Amino acid sequence: MSLPGSKPSKPSAKASAAAKATLRGVNSHKVRKVRLSTTFHQPKTLQLSRSPKYPRKSIPSEPRLDHHKVIVHPLNTESAMKKIEENNTLVFIVDVKSNKRQIKDALKKLYDVDTIKINTLVRPDGSKKAYARLTPDVDALDIAATKLAIV
Repeated sequence: MSLPGSKPSKPSAKASAAAKATLRGVNSHKVRKVRLSTTFHQPKTLQLSRSPKYPRKSIPSEPRLDHHKVIVHPLNTESAMKKIEENNTLVFIVDVKSNKRQIKDALKKLYDVDTIKINTLVRPDGSKKAYARLTPDVDALDIAATKLAIV
């Protein structure tokens, strides 16, 4: 009902929404999820990476054996000297807990020598002995004289 001479006003937004609802109907068709398993699995939620406000350890732990701890000292007995001269092999006393890979890495880092293989044995006194067979291009006698100073 508008006054004569004035323009008819537009219907309000609420009225137009109600008109649409009556045309469309208020009962919408709901889609149900098809479940193919009898067990319910909780959905995976976002796992944030930890960002602690303070360190939980006051001092971070260091590796138990570094290169200097692995090799205790070279051996310069008569039998060791014979190995150096005849078999191109260096003989060391090493840490009991060290393995062949650690010994090989320590020799590479400390003395800059490549080895073919490492043989180890635990002596009756409880120490571990390592025989390091060097590559043919390196002379064990030269290494023993220059870097180990045992000849």
